Amino acid sequence: MSNLLESIAEVRREVCELHAELTRYELVVWTAGNVSARVPGHDLMVIKPSGVSYADLTPGSMVVTDLYGTPAEGDWSNPALSPSSDTAAHAYVYRHMPEVGGVVHTHSTYATAWAARGEEIPCVLTMMGDEFGGTIPVGPFALIGDDSIGRGIVDTLAQSSSPAVLMQNHGPFTVGKDARSAVKAAVMCEEVARTVHISRQLGEPLPIDPAQIDSLYARYQNVYGR
Repeated sequence: MSNLLESIAEVRREVCELHAELTRYELVVWTAGNVSARVPGHDLMVIKPSGVSYADLTPGSMVVTDLYGTPAEGDWSNPALSPSSDTAAHAYVYRHMPEVGGVVHTHSTYATAWAARGEEIPCVLTMMGDEFGGTIPVGPFALIGDDSIGRGIVDTLAQSSSPAVLMQNHGPFTVGKDARSAVKAAVMCEEVARTVHISRQLGEPLPIDPAQIDSLYARYQNVYGR
Protein backbone atom coordinates (compact mmCIF):
# COMPACT_ATOMS: atom_id res chain seq x y z
CA MET A 1 0.00 0.00 0.00
CA SER A 2 2.81 2.42 0.82
CA ASN A 3 4.30 1.90 -2.67
CA LEU A 4 0.94 2.65 -4.26
CA LEU A 5 0.55 5.82 -2.20
CA GLU A 6 4.05 6.90 -3.21
CA SER A 7 3.30 6.21 -6.89
CA ILE A 8 0.07 8.19 -6.77
CA ALA A 9 1.78 11.09 -5.01
CA GLU A 10 4.50 11.16 -7.67
CA VAL A 11 2.03 11.02 -10.56
CA ARG A 12 -0.10 13.75 -8.97
CA ARG A 13 2.95 15.98 -8.66
CA GLU A 14 4.00 15.38 -12.27
CA VAL A 15 0.51 15.90 -13.70
CA CYS A 16 0.09 19.12 -11.71
CA GLU A 17 3.41 20.48 -12.94
CA LEU A 18 2.70 19.56 -16.56
CA HIS A 19 -0.48 21.62 -16.59
CA ALA A 20 1.77 24.68 -16.28
CA GLU A 21 3.26 23.75 -19.67
CA LEU A 22 -0.19 24.10 -21.27
CA THR A 23 -0.48 27.69 -20.08
CA ARG A 24 3.19 28.41 -20.80
CA TYR A 25 2.72 27.48 -24.46
CA GLU A 26 -0.73 29.14 -24.60
CA LEU A 27 -2.55 25.92 -25.50
CA VAL A 28 -5.50 26.53 -23.15
CA VAL A 29 -7.72 29.30 -21.78
CA TRP A 30 -9.67 29.60 -18.53
CA THR A 31 -10.14 26.06 -17.13
CA ALA A 32 -10.28 24.23 -20.47
CA GLY A 33 -7.89 21.42 -21.31
CA ASN A 34 -6.37 18.65 -19.25
CA VAL A 35 -3.42 16.34 -18.70
CA SER A 36 -3.74 12.82 -17.34
CA ALA A 37 -1.30 10.03 -16.53
CA ARG A 38 -1.56 6.34 -15.87
CA VAL A 39 -0.44 5.16 -12.42
CA PRO A 40 2.24 2.58 -13.35
CA GLY A 41 1.35 -0.98 -12.46
CA HIS A 42 -2.21 -0.18 -11.40
CA ASP A 43 -5.58 0.28 -13.11
CA LEU A 44 -5.67 3.90 -12.03
CA MET A 45 -5.15 7.28 -13.63
CA VAL A 46 -4.65 10.85 -12.39
CA ILE A 47 -6.35 13.77 -14.12
CA LYS A 48 -7.07 17.48 -13.63
CA PRO A 49 -10.18 18.36 -11.59
CA SER A 50 -13.13 19.95 -13.35
CA GLY A 51 -13.64 23.71 -13.15
CA VAL A 52 -10.46 24.57 -11.22
CA SER A 53 -8.28 27.37 -12.61
CA TYR A 54 -4.73 26.56 -13.59
CA ALA A 55 -3.35 28.97 -11.01
CA ASP A 56 -5.12 27.07 -8.24
CA LEU A 57 -4.00 23.56 -9.18
CA THR A 58 -1.98 21.61 -6.61
CA PRO A 59 -0.80 18.00 -6.56
CA GLY A 60 -3.46 17.26 -3.95
CA SER A 61 -6.23 18.59 -6.18
CA MET A 62 -5.44 16.11 -8.94
CA VAL A 63 -8.19 13.47 -9.07
CA VAL A 64 -7.49 9.73 -8.99
CA THR A 65 -9.91 7.50 -10.91
CA ASP A 66 -10.08 3.94 -12.14
CA LEU A 67 -9.79 3.24 -15.86
CA TYR A 68 -13.51 3.77 -16.31
CA GLY A 69 -13.34 7.29 -14.91
CA THR A 70 -14.87 6.48 -11.54
CA PRO A 71 -13.19 8.40 -8.70
CA ALA A 72 -11.12 6.00 -6.61
CA GLU A 73 -11.78 5.42 -2.95
CA GLY A 74 -9.08 5.24 -0.31
CA ASP A 75 -6.41 7.43 1.21
CA TRP A 76 -5.79 9.05 -2.18
CA SER A 77 -9.42 10.04 -2.84
CA ASN A 78 -10.54 13.65 -3.06
CA PRO A 79 -14.36 13.65 -2.81
CA ALA A 80 -14.58 17.45 -2.87
CA LEU A 81 -13.43 17.60 -6.50
CA SER A 82 -14.85 16.03 -9.66
CA PRO A 83 -12.59 14.76 -12.44
CA SER A 84 -12.42 16.59 -15.75
CA SER A 85 -15.40 16.30 -18.09
CA ASP A 86 -13.03 14.59 -20.56
CA THR A 87 -12.18 11.80 -18.11
CA ALA A 88 -14.23 9.16 -19.96
CA ALA A 89 -12.23 9.79 -23.13
CA HIS A 90 -8.90 9.54 -21.32
CA ALA A 91 -9.99 6.38 -19.51
CA TYR A 92 -11.09 4.72 -22.75
CA VAL A 93 -7.67 5.40 -24.27
CA TYR A 94 -5.88 3.82 -21.30
CA ARG A 95 -8.10 0.73 -21.42
CA HIS A 96 -7.54 0.16 -25.14
CA MET A 97 -3.98 1.44 -25.65
CA PRO A 98 -1.85 -0.20 -22.95
CA GLU A 99 1.30 1.39 -24.37
CA VAL A 100 -0.04 4.87 -23.56
CA GLY A 101 0.98 6.41 -20.24
CA GLY A 102 -0.25 9.96 -20.76
CA VAL A 103 -3.10 11.78 -22.53
CA VAL A 104 -3.54 15.52 -23.16
CA HIS A 105 -6.46 17.52 -24.51
CA THR A 106 -6.32 21.20 -25.46
CA HIS A 107 -8.28 23.69 -27.53
CA SER A 108 -5.11 25.30 -28.90
CA THR A 109 -6.03 27.86 -31.54
CA TYR A 110 -4.48 26.63 -34.78
CA ALA A 111 -4.92 22.89 -34.21
CA THR A 112 -8.54 23.48 -33.22
CA ALA A 113 -9.06 25.60 -36.34
CA TRP A 114 -8.00 22.61 -38.46
CA ALA A 115 -10.34 20.41 -36.39
CA ALA A 116 -13.20 22.84 -37.03
CA ARG A 117 -12.65 22.32 -40.75
CA GLY A 118 -12.45 18.55 -40.31
CA GLU A 119 -9.15 18.65 -42.18
CA GLU A 120 -6.02 16.67 -41.42
CA ILE A 121 -2.72 18.55 -41.28
CA PRO A 122 -0.62 17.42 -44.26
CA CYS A 123 2.96 16.35 -43.70
CA VAL A 124 4.84 19.16 -45.43
CA LEU A 125 7.53 19.75 -42.76
CA THR A 126 10.45 17.56 -41.78
CA MET A 127 9.46 18.29 -38.17
CA MET A 128 6.16 16.54 -38.86
CA GLY A 129 7.95 13.57 -40.32
CA ASP A 130 10.10 13.38 -37.20
CA GLU A 131 7.38 13.83 -34.61
CA PHE A 132 4.23 12.49 -36.23
CA GLY A 133 5.38 10.09 -38.96
CA GLY A 134 3.01 11.68 -41.46
CA THR A 135 -0.17 13.71 -41.44
CA ILE A 136 -2.01 14.54 -38.23
CA PRO A 137 -5.35 12.78 -38.74
CA VAL A 138 -8.90 13.89 -38.01
CA GLY A 139 -11.16 11.85 -35.74
CA PRO A 140 -14.96 11.75 -35.97
CA PHE A 141 -17.38 14.20 -34.42
CA ALA A 142 -18.41 13.02 -30.93
CA LEU A 143 -20.11 14.50 -27.91
CA ILE A 144 -18.78 14.56 -24.35
CA GLY A 145 -20.56 12.32 -21.89
CA ASP A 146 -19.69 8.74 -22.80
CA ASP A 147 -16.96 6.75 -24.55
CA SER A 148 -17.62 8.26 -27.99
CA ILE A 149 -14.62 10.60 -27.99
CA GLY A 150 -12.34 7.90 -26.62
CA ARG A 151 -13.47 5.45 -29.29
CA GLY A 152 -12.81 8.05 -31.97
CA ILE A 153 -9.31 8.70 -30.65
CA VAL A 154 -8.38 5.02 -30.42
CA ASP A 155 -9.86 4.05 -33.80
CA THR A 156 -8.15 6.96 -35.57
CA LEU A 157 -4.73 6.52 -33.99
CA ALA A 158 -4.82 2.78 -34.72
CA GLN A 159 -4.41 3.71 -38.40
CA SER A 160 -1.67 6.29 -37.90
CA SER A 161 1.84 6.78 -36.52
CA SER A 162 0.76 10.13 -35.12
CA PRO A 163 0.52 10.71 -31.35
CA ALA A 164 -2.01 13.46 -32.11
CA VAL A 165 -5.55 13.41 -33.45
CA LEU A 166 -7.79 16.36 -34.27
CA MET A 167 -11.28 15.46 -33.10
CA GLN A 168 -13.67 17.10 -35.57
CA ASN A 169 -15.26 20.35 -34.31
CA HIS A 170 -13.58 19.81 -30.93
CA GLY A 171 -9.80 19.97 -30.79
CA PRO A 172 -6.59 17.99 -30.44
CA PHE A 173 -5.94 15.01 -28.21
CA THR A 174 -2.41 13.67 -27.87
CA VAL A 175 -0.93 10.53 -26.34
CA GLY A 176 2.52 9.45 -25.24
CA LYS A 177 4.46 6.80 -23.38
CA ASP A 178 4.11 9.12 -20.39
CA ALA A 179 2.39 12.41 -19.62
CA ARG A 180 5.40 14.53 -20.53
CA SER A 181 5.59 12.93 -23.98
CA ALA A 182 1.89 13.62 -24.50
CA VAL A 183 2.38 17.28 -23.53
CA LYS A 184 5.30 17.56 -25.95
CA ALA A 185 3.07 16.16 -28.70
CA ALA A 186 0.41 18.78 -27.87
CA VAL A 187 2.97 21.59 -28.09
CA MET A 188 4.37 20.29 -31.37
CA CYS A 189 0.88 19.74 -32.81
CA GLU A 190 0.00 23.40 -32.28
CA GLU A 191 3.35 24.51 -33.71
CA VAL A 192 2.96 22.60 -36.97
CA ALA A 193 -0.74 23.53 -37.24
CA ARG A 194 0.26 27.20 -37.09
CA THR A 195 3.19 26.86 -39.49
CA VAL A 196 1.28 24.89 -42.13
CA HIS A 197 -1.62 27.35 -41.90
CA ILE A 198 0.74 30.28 -42.52
CA SER A 199 2.40 28.42 -45.38
CA ARG A 200 -0.96 27.95 -47.07
CA GLN A 201 -1.54 31.69 -46.99
CA LEU A 202 1.55 32.05 -49.20
CA GLY A 203 0.71 29.23 -51.60
CA GLU A 204 0.38 25.46 -51.72
CA PRO A 205 2.92 23.74 -49.42
CA LEU A 206 5.22 21.22 -51.07
CA PRO A 207 4.48 17.61 -50.08
CA ILE A 208 7.21 15.33 -48.79
CA ASP A 209 7.60 11.94 -50.44
CA PRO A 210 6.17 9.18 -48.20
CA ALA A 211 9.44 7.24 -48.32
CA GLN A 212 11.29 10.29 -47.04
CA ILE A 213 8.70 10.72 -44.28
CA ASP A 214 9.26 7.11 -43.23
CA SER A 215 13.02 7.70 -43.17
CA LEU A 216 12.67 10.87 -41.10
CA TYR A 217 10.38 9.16 -38.61
CA ALA A 218 12.56 6.06 -38.23
CA ARG A 219 15.70 8.13 -37.69
CA TYR A 220 14.13 10.49 -35.18
CA GLN A 221 12.28 7.85 -33.18
CA ASN A 222 15.10 5.29 -33.10
CA VAL A 223 18.29 7.35 -33.19
CA TYR A 224 18.09 11.13 -32.81
CA GLY A 225 14.97 11.37 -30.68
CA ARG A 226 16.38 9.00 -28.10
